[in-house]
Amino acid sequence: MTEPSSVGSAVDAFAQLDHERTKRRGYPEAIYCTGKTPEQLGMIAAAVRDQPYVTLFTRANKEQAAAILAELPGAFHDQDAHLLAWPPTIPDATGGLVVVLAAGTSDLPVAKEAQLTACYLGRPTELIVDVGVAGLHRVLGRLDVLRQARVVIVAAGMDGALPSVVAGLIAAPVVALHTSVGYGAAFDGLAALLAMLNACAPGVAVVNIDNGYGAGHLAAQIAAP
Repeated sequence: MTEPSSVGSAVDAFAQLDHERTKRRGYPEAIYCTGKTPEQLGMIAAAVRDQPYVTLFTRANKEQAAAILAELPGAFHDQDAHLLAWPPTIPDATGGLVVVLAAGTSDLPVAKEAQLTACYLGRPTELIVDVGVAGLHRVLGRLDVLRQARVVIVAAGMDGALPSVVAGLIAAPVVALHTSVGYGAAFDGLAALLAMLNACAPGVAVVNIDNGYGAGHLAAQIAAP
């Protein structure tokens, strides 16, 4: 395990950690792991070990997660969402309910990234899975929960139709989270992106393809007390 004091100058060579972001914005910095080496992530993990705020590590592959856990052995790790959190304890929930819908099981990794992000940013959350438009009775059967939400995140690929359906049924804003799920003409989420940008129902905000972290962060801000 590396001592934080011994890694400060080494981390500065490739990253400038924003330790003041919580004071400035009310929410801490997250570490996007894609493109970083396991060694770099290990040094970053050591540098944030004693910080008082939550640090999320997003999009961590197996090797990257192992390097983080070597420095933060008690960290929360969800392998499906490719997300780690330090410290692992979930903050006390305040504000409005964030409901996350996954249209299909294939959308679940991105949906879980969104749900865990909102959760670690201090919001009460509920995850509802496999309620895509191919069986509308499934989402209609959860209207009682949806209508309790301050904001709803809808993760969907293929035709990306579910956010418009949900937005037409509830009063709360909807965060449309398109995933790269689908056959060839889905173009790795581009078809769903265009569908969501052209949503007929008002009150739909759109984040980037597979950007569960961005969706969860936006929802946490909307649902703030």
